[in-house]
Amino acid sequence: MSSERTVGRWPWAFLVALVLLALNLRAPFVGVSAVTDDLRSGLDIGNGAVGLLTSLPVLCFALAAPVALAVVRRYGAETAVLACLGLVLAGCVVRSSGSFALAVLGTVVIGLGITIGNVVVPVLIRSRVAPERVGTVTGVYTAVMNVGAMLVLVGSGPLTSAAGWRTALVAPAALCAVAAVVWWRVIGPSRRVVGSTSTGPEPAAAPAVPAGPVWRDPVAVLLVMAFAGQATSYYSMTAWLPSILADDAGAGSAAGGLAAVFQIAAVVGALGTPLLALRVPEPVAVGIVGLLWIAMPVQLLVEPSAYLLGSVLGGIAQGGGFATIFTIVARRARSDRESAGMSTLVQSVGYAFAAVGPTLLGAVHDATGSWTAPLLVVLGTTVTFLVTAVTASISARRPRGRGRAA
Repeated sequence: MSSERTVGRWPWAFLVALVLLALNLRAPFVGVSAVTDDLRSGLDIGNGAVGLLTSLPVLCFALAAPVALAVVRRYGAETAVLACLGLVLAGCVVRSSGSFALAVLGTVVIGLGITIGNVVVPVLIRSRVAPERVGTVTGVYTAVMNVGAMLVLVGSGPLTSAAGWRTALVAPAALCAVAAVVWWRVIGPSRRVVGSTSTGPEPAAAPAVPAGPVWRDPVAVLLVMAFAGQATSYYSMTAWLPSILADDAGAGSAAGGLAAVFQIAAVVGALGTPLLALRVPEPVAVGIVGLLWIAMPVQLLVEPSAYLLGSVLGGIAQGGGFATIFTIVARRARSDRESAGMSTLVQSVGYAFAAVGPTLLGAVHDATGSWTAPLLVVLGTTVTFLVTAVTASISARRPRGRGRAA
């Protein structure tokens, strides 16, 4: 039995539920970086073990994406959200409840839950939001994820001082519970599975796409490459920007706070890029985002003392880049099933590259003794984003003939 859906220009109940979901899709794992010292002493572990707790979620994003896709297709998008929130909540509790082994187990559970959320959100936006609002809603979703991450980073320190690191790490479970209750009451579980027939609005002049597996669509391949460049650049800079600012820019003890600008500025990019795309051709907006991305490593290479400008430009770019890619995914797909498949393909490959990016930069720095070569690597990944994302945006709007069937 198909569920009835009311898709308006601004489906407010869905937007409220989506915002609460988005608050839980980054916050639970970024909080580890705010309690590193207490976590290390409390569990009697070294820096490598702490690093494992921060990198495991990204690995899950890559390796567990096919599992998440199976959950979405088997149980439906709305039920998949409830599974996502339930796993994140359980993972937060397990991670904070005992030994390092339990911390690893809880982190994996959190990673699996967030992976389901990553895969299902583009499907939900496509099926519940009018086509002309897809970019804006995707931008809101991206911005709120960054807001959630910043709330945890800001609140974890005081909470750790007041109640201990275990309380700080389990605290996101409370917001997760609120989101689950609201989602259940406002949206409810699925009454259908994600199949090959769309239930949402279709663009009036949607370009035809090749039949068969999504990887046979050239636009999907371009989006995979664009997201690999986007995610690798983001996670590499997130991991090493404080060290780069301290070593090359003379930021000293303020490096951590200055690096937070990179995260906060993402809100501007996530909300501003879709609005810009309403006023200029989408490929132009994507190109501007790509140039801002490139400006960050170039600034750090040429004039490190202007680090604040570079952090702002890079932050705007990383928020806008994420929103741009998944807006194209939502618009390109002909059905919920295809949207889920394309989202999974893009994320599984992109996050696989992102998982090795910070390690690669660290190894290159150790081998060369400076940050020049690592920043050249980031320059390469940002150029990759610019070229492939602009090409994908152009190609996605170009009418195509029918492709071969699988």
